[in-house]
Amino acid sequence: MPGDPERVAETQSWLVKALADLRAAECLLALQPPLTGLALFHAQQAAEKAPKAFLSWHDVPFRKTHDLSVLGQQCLAIDRTLEGLCQRAAQLTVFAWLFRYPGEMEEPSLEEARGDLALAREVYEAVLARLPEEVRP
Repeated sequence: MPGDPERVAETQSWLVKALADLRAAECLLALQPPLTGLALFHAQQAAEKAPKAFLSWHDVPFRKTHDLSVLGQQCLAIDRTLEGLCQRAAQLTVFAWLFRYPGEMEEPSLEEARGDLALAREVYEAVLARLPEEVRP
């Protein structure tokens, strides 16, 4: 049974944005030298937008937040099988701001950035697997 067209469109728009962030992060890591901090910002954004797609599909309102723990808790109220992934993904929250401004933080290594990007992709894929085909980009 097809979903409400508005809900389908909203869910899909979150997924499209999340996928664009994943692609941006991959491109930034492929540069020489790689822009690891900026890539991690996009990884966090993808890991934030994917749960928002999941919540949108289930018609669960969410506040404007970058906090993946908060979004994860809302997702767990719908699907407890996401618990381990939500707990691991919470570590990505800091990348919403950590490397975006000048400061004393050293850029992460390429290996660290690749690992965190893989985690963001895992969040995206887990959400995608729990949504109907009609919303997939």
